Amino acid sequence: MKRIYLDYAATTPTDQRVLKAMEPYWNEKFGNPSSIHSYGQETKEAVESARNHVAALISAAPSEIVFTSGGTEADNTAIKSTGFTLREKGNHIITTAIEHHAVLHACQFMESQGFDVTYLPAETSGFVNISDVQRAIKEETILISIMHANNEVGTIQPIAEIGALAKERSILFHTDAVQTCGHMKIDVNQANIDLLSLSAHKFYGPKGVGALYIREGTPFIPFMDGGAQELGRRSSTHNVPGIVGLGKAAEIAMEEMAPEHQRIRTLRDRLLEGIQRNIDKVYLNGHPEKRLDNNVHLSIENVEGEALLINLDMEGIAGSSGSACSSGSMEPSHVMTALGIPPELARGSLRLTLGRFSTEDEIDRTVDALTRVVQHLRSLSPF
Repeated sequence: MKRIYLDYAATTPTDQRVLKAMEPYWNEKFGNPSSIHSYGQETKEAVESARNHVAALISAAPSEIVFTSGGTEADNTAIKSTGFTLREKGNHIITTAIEHHAVLHACQFMESQGFDVTYLPAETSGFVNISDVQRAIKEETILISIMHANNEVGTIQPIAEIGALAKERSILFHTDAVQTCGHMKIDVNQANIDLLSLSAHKFYGPKGVGALYIREGTPFIPFMDGGAQELGRRSSTHNVPGIVGLGKAAEIAMEEMAPEHQRIRTLRDRLLEGIQRNIDKVYLNGHPEKRLDNNVHLSIENVEGEALLINLDMEGIAGSSGSACSSGSMEPSHVMTALGIPPELARGSLRLTLGRFSTEDEIDRTVDALTRVVQHLRSLSPF
């Protein structure tokens, strides 16, 4: 049985072209980029080439890209470094109740340090209302951190409007773009973004490497102390193979984003239409239009999510109920709760996310398998 992977929002397989680009930097080209000899200069050149590709992906300057260990470090750095740098100016941070835990937990830490954090609600569709952002702004507001797209339900937020509002009020704006970078066109200048987080493994690069965009002139203190790497902004010996992989993944994304956008959307619509045609009492979560091209997040009546995932896995299909970072919990996710989804529906949630290697045949097989699984589980349900 050929297995079907539909959990691309959790992680993506590393593209073979990315692996090939990384390969020499494990052994043959192993120098430390901080060294002045030829070994070091060879890898430094590779790091800077990757920086150029990542910068081009979001229309930034290469000097504004800081390599990190991933999205979580980038989110934490953006929030904590900005907060402590601007503490004398103000102590108020605005975020939303549906952010990734990397942002929510960082904000909770800031509260323990005396900061005031406003957690904005979202509409049932997962959309954050601009008027709510505007009303939340205070004289003491120093940072707005709102994700580009939700990792569970896929709703895309109006970051350009939020960025314009933040700029007008001289407030820094950070966005967690882990789910969108490499999949959607992002221009940090047009959207007035001051800080942006991204992660390689979400767009066919390796795990354990990401980047934080820091607009030139943004007040900033290093998150970690040590050496002077990354122009003194992030100490630690460079993960050269990972950074090279991130750069190559960014280069490929730039070249293939437009045609992939339409292909994935067509497959997503085929999947959703097939499910809704064959299974009753199924509800799409997230905004019906302003959503990620690859995301289908459903609530299915009279079905328990964990049983659904186990049975799908037995059929050879890998999906999820939400964020991989929260798997193992029997309770509805914080996103489902914040959106006001009834607990009985939230516990029957299913997230299927498509990617570069998804095919029509896989979509059709998934519809058939899901139909069988739901029928079987409902036959066992007392409801």
